[in-house]
Amino acid sequence: MDDGFLMEVCVDSVESAVNAERGGAGRIELCAGLVEGGTTPSMGLLQVVKQCVRVPVFVMIRPRGGDFLYSDREVEVMKADIRLAKLHGADGLVFGALTEDGRIDTELCTALLAVCRPLPVTFHRAFDMVHDPVVALETLISLGFERVLTSGCDSSALEGLSLIKRLAEQGVASQSATCRGFWKAPLLRSFIALLAQPGTRE
Repeated sequence: MDDGFLMEVCVDSVESAVNAERGGAGRIELCAGLVEGGTTPSMGLLQVVKQCVRVPVFVMIRPRGGDFLYSDREVEVMKADIRLAKLHGADGLVFGALTEDGRIDTELCTALLAVCRPLPVTFHRAFDMVHDPVVALETLISLGFERVLTSGCDSSALEGLSLIKRLAEQGVASQSATCRGFWKAPLLRSFIALLAQPGTRE
């Protein structure tokens, strides 16, 4: 994508992945269950997508829709899915976990990050459910997440622009904030022009 921004597209099929790359996507987030906000895709889907596109493919690790509080058994599923995704060619992983009081679940995130490495990891839009986004971003930076998906804790990235800019300024030295939403091209270009923050390049 031009304007110095990388466009990541969330897809749930081979056809969508191919179309995303043709349309200028610089990275793909592969998932299932888009109506639920994204869940872990099948490994068969990952294998075929990797055969059909050249851009990096980051795989969603989320065993179910709903909240971001996970049982011990769900955590074991997530760890197994991470290992399989790495085995089948994932270029990065995407996950998020919170505590009951709306904070980053540092213990679980640390354990999952260890399984993900050496691949880069993105904290997904569970971030938009946190109690204090400024504190949450500092926590994610300290844990070692490479990027955060967010709409600025609002219904859309455009409406959450003020917080996105603040977070971008906060994390400019070490964090890549990725604005997530559904865009038509003219609106996307207007949003990029409005954002114009060095910490937010995706």
